[in-house]
Parts: sequence; C-alpha cells; structure tokens
Amino acid sequence: MGACLEAAVEVVPISDYRYHGHQPMTESQGKMKASIRWVEEAMFIAESESGHVVAIDGPPSAGGRNVGVRPMEMVLMGMGGCTSFDVMSMLRKSRQDVTDCVAKLEAERADEIPSVFTKIHIHFIVTGRGLKEAQVKRAIDLSAEKYCSASIMLGRGGVEITHDYEIIQI
Repeated sequence: MGACLEAAVEVVPISDYRYHGHQPMTESQGKMKASIRWVEEAMFIAESESGHVVAIDGPPSAGGRNVGVRPMEMVLMGMGGCTSFDVMSMLRKSRQDVTDCVAKLEAERADEIPSVFTKIHIHFIVTGRGLKEAQVKRAIDLSAEKYCSASIMLGRGGVEITHDYEIIQI
C-alpha cells in the first residue's frame, strides 16, 4: 500500500478484506463480482474478483481524507483502461511497433444530482516506429464501436463519447 493509505488506515492483509474472511472470489464467465468494504467516514476498500484492491475516498468536505480515487473517477479510469487495452491489443496484432500509448480522458458531468457523465472525450497519443495511421484509426474505431464494453455501456446510457488521436513517430 502507498504511504498515504497506510497513514490513513490500519494496514490489514489483503486477504482480510475478502468478503469478511470468506473464500476469495473467483472469475466466472458472463458474471462479475466485487466487494466494497467501508473503512471509516467516506473511505472504502474495493476488491475486484481477480483480487486487486483499490482505495476509494471522498474529499475532506464530504468527510474523506482524499487518499483514494472518487467513484466517478474510477468509472472514467475504467473506461480509459478498457479502450486502451483494446487499442493496444489490436495494434500489437497488426504488428505495429508501438513504444507508448496514452489515453487522456476529459469528462463533463450533469449539474444536477445525479451528476452523471454527459460527455467524455478520449485523446490517444500513440508513439512508435513506422506506425500506420490507418491501423491506429482502425484500432480506436473498433474499440469505440465494437469491443470496449465500458465505452459502449456508457454510450448506450446517453453519454456522448468522442475520440481523436495523434501519432508520434520516433
């Protein structure tokens, strides 16, 4: 755990967070599970089915200590991770010599409660040697239209999702 998290909560072995000591979760086809445990005030520990742990916390104004991500930040990061995974997978399969890929996401939220996302823009910066623009564009388009479950789910929920890219040849 990071120093900030250790300072905010008692360090407990990860296994102790698993469903209050029950058996670890296992991955299952077509289903997904997570466990969210309240720690204190506005802080929670989230554990994925695959055993990864993330601290979720609120700002001090909401009783938090600002030692973890906010839930909506997690949604945005999850979408970015999902589409980045797809894009890199397709670029590797098309034998593109990618040395770096960064997805920068910007989101707008509704002013009223619930403050859902209304717009998300993803800007990809793909760096490599001899990259073909058509392959980069195709990978990003296929992720957005066919493969990225998170992007497609949010889009079906009414979020306007746009993307663009830049290629840096080295």
